[in-house]
Amino acid sequence: MTQDVGSDLDRIEHYDFELPKELIAQSPLSNREDARLMTISRTSRELEHWHIRDLDCVLRPNDCLVLNDTKVIPAKLVGHRQKTGGRWQGLVMDTDTNGNWRLLAKTRGRIKTGETVILEDRQGKPRLTLQLHARLDDGSWVAKVQTNERLGITDEDLQRSSNEWLEVVGRIPLPHYIRGGNMVDADVGDYQTIFAKSPGAIAAPTAGLHFTEALFQRMIERGIKITSVTLHVGIGTFRPVTVSSLGEHKMHSEFGTLSQPTVEVIRETKQAGGRVIAVGTTAVRVLETAAQSGSLNAWQGETDLFIQPGFKFNVIDGLLTNFHLPRSTLIVLVRAFGGDALLKHAYRMAVDEKYRFFSYGDAMLIT
Repeated sequence: MTQDVGSDLDRIEHYDFELPKELIAQSPLSNREDARLMTISRTSRELEHWHIRDLDCVLRPNDCLVLNDTKVIPAKLVGHRQKTGGRWQGLVMDTDTNGNWRLLAKTRGRIKTGETVILEDRQGKPRLTLQLHARLDDGSWVAKVQTNERLGITDEDLQRSSNEWLEVVGRIPLPHYIRGGNMVDADVGDYQTIFAKSPGAIAAPTAGLHFTEALFQRMIERGIKITSVTLHVGIGTFRPVTVSSLGEHKMHSEFGTLSQPTVEVIRETKQAGGRVIAVGTTAVRVLETAAQSGSLNAWQGETDLFIQPGFKFNVIDGLLTNFHLPRSTLIVLVRAFGGDALLKHAYRMAVDEKYRFFSYGDAMLIT
C-alpha cells in the first residue's frame, strides 16, 4: 500500500495529540488477554473493536507472529554516595564479561571519577559497593563492583555475574508515566513477557505483554505460526524527539538478532500465502533492518533504523502494537506503516472509546 505523503509529515508536531491523563494505564489487567484490541485494515480502512483473547479468531491460519524475546533486566539502581551520603540513582545500560557496568547516574552535586556508591536492595538495605571508574563522552559511566568488608563483599563475590548482582540490588526500570517510575513487587512479573529469554533490555517490548500460554496454544491449534527475534530495548525508546524535523533526529541504537530458523519460518509463511505480523515496533526494527538489501537474511548487530513516512517495508504485513506516546519515534513508525490519516483517526477513536494507553495499556492490530 502506498503511504501517505506530505510536507507536514516531517514535522514532529504533526505527531502530537491530546491524551487525558486517566487513560495512561498504571497497571496491567489481571488477565492479560482481557486487554482491548482495535483492528485496523489498511485496505478497507475499517476499524473494529475486539479483545486480545480474540486474536486466534482475528488472525488467519498460516499467519506468522514474530515476537521479541528480549528479557528486561532489573537495571534501575538506588543508593547513596559513600563520600557525602547524598542520594544517588543509576540506570545500567549494559554490562560486559569483565564485570564492567555502563550506566547513567543522577545525584545532587558533581560526582567525581573514583567515587563509590553504596547500592541498596529493594527493601532499602545496603548491599553492594560500586566504584565509578570513568566517565564516557556520552555522559555515561563505567563502574565496577568493589569489595566491602562491612557489607561482606569479598574477592570471591566479585566473580559473580553482573546479572546475579542486579537481581540483588536492581529494580524494574519502569517508564516515568507509570507511577513516576516507582516499581511495586508485582511489576517484576507484570513488566515481563512470558516468553522472555534473552536478558538485556531496560524496557519491555510491551506489545508482547498481552500474551498467555493459553492464547498461544489456541493460535497454534488454528495453524498460526509463532517465532521470535531479539532486540534489547534501550532507554532511547522513551526519549522524545526534540528537533522539529524528523530528518534532524538522531535515532538511538539497539542490539538485535535474527536467526536463520526464524528467517526460514518467515519465508515459508510468505510462500504459503500467510501474513507476517510483527508483535511490537521492536520486532519491526529487527526484521526491516535485516531486509534493507531487499531480501531477508539472518542478522546480528546494532540498528539505528528510523522508520518514518516514505519507508519501504520489505517484510511485515501486519503490526500488533500498543498505543504510543505523542511526539515519539514509535508513533512515527506506526503511522508510516498504517497510513497517516487512518492512524490519526484510530488514535482519536481510541481516546473517545477510552482505550488504555502506553506500556500496560490496550493494543491495536494493523493489517
